Amino acid sequence: MVDPLAEVVTLLQPGAPFSKIVFGAGRWNVRRSEAGRPFYCVILEGSCRLTVDGHAPITLQTGDFVLIPSVYGFTMSSMESMTSEDIDRPPTALPDGEFRLGMQSGPPEVRLLVGYCVFGSPDAALLVSLLPQLVHVRGERRLAILVQLVGEESRELRPARDVILARLLEVLLIEALRSTAGTAASPGLLRGLADTRLAVAIRHMHESPTRSWTVAQLAKEAALSRSAFFERFSRAVGVAPMEYLLAWRMALAKNLLRRNESGIAEVAERVGYSSASTFSVAFTRYVGLPPTRYARELMTAQGP
Repeated sequence: MVDPLAEVVTLLQPGAPFSKIVFGAGRWNVRRSEAGRPFYCVILEGSCRLTVDGHAPITLQTGDFVLIPSVYGFTMSSMESMTSEDIDRPPTALPDGEFRLGMQSGPPEVRLLVGYCVFGSPDAALLVSLLPQLVHVRGERRLAILVQLVGEESRELRPARDVILARLLEVLLIEALRSTAGTAASPGLLRGLADTRLAVAIRHMHESPTRSWTVAQLAKEAALSRSAFFERFSRAVGVAPMEYLLAWRMALAKNLLRRNESGIAEVAERVGYSSASTFSVAFTRYVGLPPTRYARELMTAQGP
């Protein structure tokens, strides 16, 4: 059976170029709003506060894991009450490669492993839009182990380091996403898959993207009326069913064009279009470039 979540994460091509151990004590806060830098954090010891734009503040505790897949401003701070004088101060680098926030002496009150991941897919923005804005997992020992492995591997210059990091982060993302309570997640693929009726339709779209699906056919697969299915899908996933199917077909097409293993006619057939010309029109309207030009520019960017 096709696993839509695994397919999306695999196409994202995650990598982990940066992670660090950070200690905090006293009053401190760090504000971040950096475009294109998905953020993750595991609380190794102690507690702190996380405020993501558009969400209520969260108290993070030992063992908690947080993933912010897209571009959202957020602030991490100590549990102590902050004042207007407590400005954003970057962590101080320590001689052992770790970092310190707040008071520079005395025992730490919180210890974090924080890092940024990157998504190598040229269609990352589309794929990330299918994920929740914020993933917060509590009490999952497997996640803590995985993040620790990512941290260790990122600091060691071992053979095949980049390959191991890519695989570890892919597992980490899937584990984090599937550990999230889908019904409590913001609209996106995860929430859609948490709905057993919608999950059937989503799996069919991923399993058979070449089929000429209609809303009525997908509603039948989900055992819902057409109107109920359309409304339920749009509310849970954040886009209409046909819009989701088009986005997924275009993501597959971009991946096939990037791999440069198939001609335009074959790509068109593999993503559900009856002819190369029909596919070219749809691709150009969606992406803004004809598929031949898109493939050519990708090859130029990648170099010899």
